[in-house]
Amino acid sequence: MATRHIEAEPGDIAASILLPGDPLRARHIAEQFLDDAVQVTGVRNMLGFTGTYRGERVSVMGTGMGIPSAAIYINELIEHYGVERLVRVGTSGAIDPDIGLKDIVLAIGACTDSGTNRTMYGGYDFAATADFDLLNATVDAAAAANIQVRVGNVHSGELLYRPDRSLYAVMREMGVLAADMEAAGLYALAARFGVQALTVLMVSDHIESGDALSAEEREQSFGDMVSLALEGLRREKDQKHHLSRRRVR
Repeated sequence: MATRHIEAEPGDIAASILLPGDPLRARHIAEQFLDDAVQVTGVRNMLGFTGTYRGERVSVMGTGMGIPSAAIYINELIEHYGVERLVRVGTSGAIDPDIGLKDIVLAIGACTDSGTNRTMYGGYDFAATADFDLLNATVDAAAAANIQVRVGNVHSGELLYRPDRSLYAVMREMGVLAADMEAAGLYALAARFGVQALTVLMVSDHIESGDALSAEEREQSFGDMVSLALEGLRREKDQKHHLSRRRVR
């Protein structure tokens, strides 16, 4: 049955889902990358769709910006709709000076200044990490498509407009690649519920230099990231299927 924030019926949402922050970007993904996509939810205009990708059911839904907003939808998707594989697809600000605009970052882990994960982890620090199988499959998909990716830590900030920018220097010294606002919360919730999660980010701006893509350039460059995320989901499922068949034999 529908939840307070998602009006989809049982079975309307696939076990695998892409999670952009922007609900209009969710619509764009559904229209451009999924076959036979239908809208399954639109409460508060947070749009969600389900279709197929290469014959496999996949959903896509917006989450809004920041961990508190995303956590609402992630919780309900997992608890009430049985979603098992969640891939955040979004934009990020580069911190590493060697990362350029349009580069794709796969977040193996996510640092954060948000208190959300500490609240879930009894007041202590939680190591928010991606699912290895999803990450590995997406790295393989990138190699097959000749797409260059960077794999490493990101920082999920509580504030987009940070009054004290000195933390960016600390991030850079600690090898953090880029900044987003949701990955750490996604990973903690995935761990809490025992499901798989990965964050795939396209660099839309550079925090140090101020260089940034235009809105049109962001839309044009977004496609490689979405295709990579979908291929990663497909490959991970295929690899799991082949492994299961070998074990049966």
